[in-house]
Amino acid sequence: MAKKKKIIDLKSKNLSFYENGIEYKILCFKAESMTLDVLRYEDGKKLDTFNIPFAHLPKAMKKIVKPN
Repeated sequence: MAKKKKIIDLKSKNLSFYENGIEYKILCFKAESMTLDVLRYEDGKKLDTFNIPFAHLPKAMKKIVKPN
């Protein structure tokens, strides 16, 4: 039986990045689907929570998250 890949909680690392004037804070990494749950903030106000593919992260963030 195949192992189920785990969800890595990244809230404690306080990882965030900016793109087009919007701040994204990374919540967790889902290894099975290679996606990240992120919070989106604009002008200090929380907008929403959504998933983004790992491939869409900036290169500096990819080095920190490391999907292995």
